[in-house]
Amino acid sequence: MTVVADSYEMFIGGENVAALEGETEPVLNPATGEKVAEVPLGSPADVDAAVAAAEGAFEAWSALAPGERALPLLRLADRLEAHAEEFAQLESLNVGKPIAVAREEIPFAADCLRFFAGAARTLEGRAAGEYLPGYTSIIRRDPLGVVGSVAPWNYPLLMGVWKLGPALVTGNTLVLKPSELTPLTTLRFAELAADLLPAGVFNVITGHGVPVGSALVSHPRVRMSSLTGDVSTGKEVMRAASGNLKKLHLELGGKAPVIVFDDADIELAVAKIREGGYVNSGQDCMAAARVYASSRVHDNLLSELVPAVESIRMGDPTSEDTEMGPVISAGQRRRIEGFVERALDSGHAELATGGGANGPGFFYRPSVVTGALQGDEIVQKEVFGPVVSVTRFDDEAEVLRWANDVEYGLAASVFTESVGRALDAARVLQFGTIWINDHMPVVAEMPHGGFKQSGNGNDMSVYSLEEYTEIKHVMVNLKHG
Repeated sequence: MTVVADSYEMFIGGENVAALEGETEPVLNPATGEKVAEVPLGSPADVDAAVAAAEGAFEAWSALAPGERALPLLRLADRLEAHAEEFAQLESLNVGKPIAVAREEIPFAADCLRFFAGAARTLEGRAAGEYLPGYTSIIRRDPLGVVGSVAPWNYPLLMGVWKLGPALVTGNTLVLKPSELTPLTTLRFAELAADLLPAGVFNVITGHGVPVGSALVSHPRVRMSSLTGDVSTGKEVMRAASGNLKKLHLELGGKAPVIVFDDADIELAVAKIREGGYVNSGQDCMAAARVYASSRVHDNLLSELVPAVESIRMGDPTSEDTEMGPVISAGQRRRIEGFVERALDSGHAELATGGGANGPGFFYRPSVVTGALQGDEIVQKEVFGPVVSVTRFDDEAEVLRWANDVEYGLAASVFTESVGRALDAARVLQFGTIWINDHMPVVAEMPHGGFKQSGNGNDMSVYSLEEYTEIKHVMVNLKHG
């Protein structure tokens, strides 16, 4: 089955177009390091063209009723499902995901589109009222205008949908830039949407963060930017956005703690760490990256976790049996190797399993680092790879402080049989999502966002739709109405 074209074009103003400067660049298969396609290498001129197209479409699109804006998204969800296998194959090829994992993402992306379409028809404000004698006040939620969004390389299609859905159904128009590493499913998605949305409502540009991404988020006619990326990129976006004080939605990564108390179901905890720590090769902002195990169960946990991790089937993403593929690039693999090497150089951390590269592509073995201390880099910083650290704890209050003692606050999990202990931990932990006796499940109805330097705003849920609107107060003088 052929799932990739030799070359792709950007999608601006309802048409497939080449880069204005005519340049292209290759897209690589991370499982082999080989070129799979050519895509346009965009420039700020392409950003200007896309923003102009989006701005031109805004007035008519924003004037539609929510139900009218929802209908194309419902049709797009149906179309995506009809092409599910094609998209799964393309995502697997471009990102290095095991095909079984990629197949799970497509129905979820379609479900998110349907959720956004339905949720747009339920947005409401506070009741109108008379707060000053002789006047009635009304609250509106109005669209912002052109939204310029940047999607990440680890979930390019799914997180592109998370940005497209709430932006469009609330009446905005969108310019979306996928990562230069993984643009293929986004470009194909634009082709599916071409005859469903008015020209200019949805635009896709390709290129690097500099100059294309920076030109998009700093553009004076872009009223809001949404970024999923790392903390340093988020800070750059905040600086770039200061030019016209645009609204920002930032999801900037995480370092999820997994707290395993002494009364936990160890078999369950191991299974969830195996899944949550290594899915998508650990390239997930919610990955179960740092485990804190009570001293009473620490050794038992490790004795089960190490062989469980060693049983992860790493290899060709096209194989039905593969559980973990490569990381996204040679540079990302070098970054992961550096984290592990520096941890081992500390003298107290040890590699219980894994480490090192494998295969012709960008593979890194699933790894467990033991003996890491709270202040160690591998505990404090996001590795974004298949590496999980395990740290022993003795005191319950102390481990909750350790869990919060990082710059991130996206997700966390707690394993215990005590309802009271679990809920008390959920109260204390400063993370946007807390799982109890699980790690990783998400649903469209619930928000995905974080505390501290994990960013601001939420993806999914009705809260995400609120991000893409502005509150307007309308006051009516009843004596002259």
